[in-house]
Amino acid sequence: MLAARPRPGLAAAVRRGNAVQLKQRGGDSHPARVPRLSTAVRRAALCAFAMVCAACGQHEGPGEVTQASRPVAPAAVPAGAAAAAGAKQILFGDLHAHTTFSLDAFAISLPLLGGEGAHPPADACDYARFCAALDFWSINDHAEGLTPRHWRETQQALRDCNAAADAANPDLVSFLGWEWTQVGGDAASHYGHRNVVLRDMDGANLPRRPIAAPRAEFQRAPVGPLARWLMPLADFANRQRIFNWFHRFEEIAAVPHCPQGVPTRALPDDCLEIARNPAELFEKLDGWGAAALVIPHGTTWGLNAPPRANWRPALRPGQHDPARETLIEVYSGHGSAEEYRPWRAALADGAFCPLPDASHLPCCWRAGEIVRARCEAEGGADCETRAAAARENYIAAGVAGHNTVPGATVADWLDCGQCRDCFAPAMDHRPGMSVQAALSQTGEAGARLRFGLIASSDTHRARPGNGFKERGRITDATSGGRRWSLRGGERPVARSRRVVLEELPLSQRRYTERQASFYGSGGLVAVHAAGRTRGDIFAALERREAYGSSGPRILLWFNLLNAPGGALPMGGETALAEAPRFRAAAVGARMQQPGCPASARDKLGAARLSRLCADECHHPGDSRHRIAAIEIVRIRPRQSEAESPEMLIEDPWLRFDCTATASGAAAAATVAEGGCTFEFSDPDFTAAARETAYYVRALQFPTPAINGDPLRCERDAAGRCLRAHPCPPGDDCLAPVAERAWSSPIWVHPPRAQ
Repeated sequence: MLAARPRPGLAAAVRRGNAVQLKQRGGDSHPARVPRLSTAVRRAALCAFAMVCAACGQHEGPGEVTQASRPVAPAAVPAGAAAAAGAKQILFGDLHAHTTFSLDAFAISLPLLGGEGAHPPADACDYARFCAALDFWSINDHAEGLTPRHWRETQQALRDCNAAADAANPDLVSFLGWEWTQVGGDAASHYGHRNVVLRDMDGANLPRRPIAAPRAEFQRAPVGPLARWLMPLADFANRQRIFNWFHRFEEIAAVPHCPQGVPTRALPDDCLEIARNPAELFEKLDGWGAAALVIPHGTTWGLNAPPRANWRPALRPGQHDPARETLIEVYSGHGSAEEYRPWRAALADGAFCPLPDASHLPCCWRAGEIVRARCEAEGGADCETRAAAARENYIAAGVAGHNTVPGATVADWLDCGQCRDCFAPAMDHRPGMSVQAALSQTGEAGARLRFGLIASSDTHRARPGNGFKERGRITDATSGGRRWSLRGGERPVARSRRVVLEELPLSQRRYTERQASFYGSGGLVAVHAAGRTRGDIFAALERREAYGSSGPRILLWFNLLNAPGGALPMGGETALAEAPRFRAAAVGARMQQPGCPASARDKLGAARLSRLCADECHHPGDSRHRIAAIEIVRIRPRQSEAESPEMLIEDPWLRFDCTATASGAAAAATVAEGGCTFEFSDPDFTAAARETAYYVRALQFPTPAINGDPLRCERDAAGRCLRAHPCPPGDDCLAPVAERAWSSPIWVHPPRAQ
């Protein structure tokens, strides 16, 4: 994604011979006069320079993996108050990492856009191993921009990464994968993004091509000839990387689309393979016979999901694969996707704008209020008519609605679209696509979405597992330095405008300036595994014996104690004729020491450690953060469309304060060693006589976090945002956050009739 977007008025400014402002963050504006030329001469000059830019571009390769390993840390196992059944070790990883092989990651890596240069797959490997000290990770560049050459280079980089490890006791296991990046134009056609993670790195079942979603906007440059001409001039010292960026689109354009209706193994290797929906994706994976996980993520992110997006399309026949879709990403550096709310960003499939209330300010409504205020300031007589038109225009534009109000700033939008009482909400939160909504949804013939809960980073800077320290703004937001923008007469007029989403380049569809206030450091996925090998880790993920963390390495256990055959761990499913009894246990993450351990410094060297890790690594001390509370969420899946999700999602259903031993229902709880153990039962289960899902949320005491208070609103007594203070570039914008971990659910249902 672009960190700054060319404004629509620029072309008009150039035609008039006005000054084009090339602005650098933190500096003065420098007008560059564009001479008045004939249309034919101007077009010829721009086309010629654009051709030269393409000719100057070069392929950027995968980089070189450091061929060294790190010492393997002792496994995290149950002890003391955290004792739990199974005694498996806990391993931490990140199953969502992008490098500059992804087109949007390439864009934000440009120094002109505030980036710090190329970070190819080799950098992600070295970061995972030495900076984040992960146990496992996967690469998930967008398939829509991966050429056959990039796919071959990705595979080799991952093999090199694995080759540096001891096969019998690996310090790091690297999984090959990609992202299938589907976006529907409306709720009925929207399935959303999915990461494909392959178990094996070699063999006849390894797909010879990543499988992409139908995203035509990824196949063409997001800037026009004028920007291609001006961008290298604006940052002449770094012009080669800009040329290389243009060259990426030339590489993609040279790859033909694979023919439809041909079995995947019969297709040529040098084409772009498209799956239009999850059913086609699963069919193609079936064709390879590859062991793979398909993980939905970013589900509530309004940057992509339509206003009324929901899980019903995913439960159509063939659109969900329970063998591969065992997990969902509940949290990433783009925000949390956990929580359900009854409000929506639009009504009646996007036709009407909802009224605001104390819990939610719809952005369509805010668009009308911005236009109304401007109109009233001018003394207009038709301000309500203009406000109504602005609301309609915003809804019609979909995810590009911010383009409908000329000259509106990030602060002007206040906290519209935000879930005001959610933890780390994604920008323009879509509650109908939340994890809780998924767990409560029921399809035809009682079909269910039984997702285990994980978290990951979704880093676009090749930094898997980047949430170990809240400093240095290591997020996907522009982190300071130079930033380029074109200003061409975008004045705050008192009328909105119609915008057609499909006619906009990708750079203008996304409100990246506002998104910067919602980026946080990334999350982690943890597994309870029998060992450290690839097979051990993948098997734990398949059986959903996994959990997610918002970044800290919190230790978490959750077991059904009276399951048939013995204790059942998180992710399990069983039938019970009696009230289920559970044990939840959590221990806080170790506190971090500054800097990096000696092993990272010795293996990477000072220069690479500084550029890649910013001289900060996962470097735990002996002390631990304390667990403040354990919460239990109970969800009863819907048995009919007449049932309301908000009546079936109980969040929290139970809460145990871990500061002292409780009494009553939590009499079996203990508090010690920085954590606590909590035993409980559900006396309502047998009377309810219906399937129920339970999951655990363990909360640490609050600590400062990057963008911990998105938009930093000044609020009234009812919680409404009066003024917003978006996070400026280069500032961590720290605010206290109760970091947390989410267990995978345990599903319990009454014995089924024989």
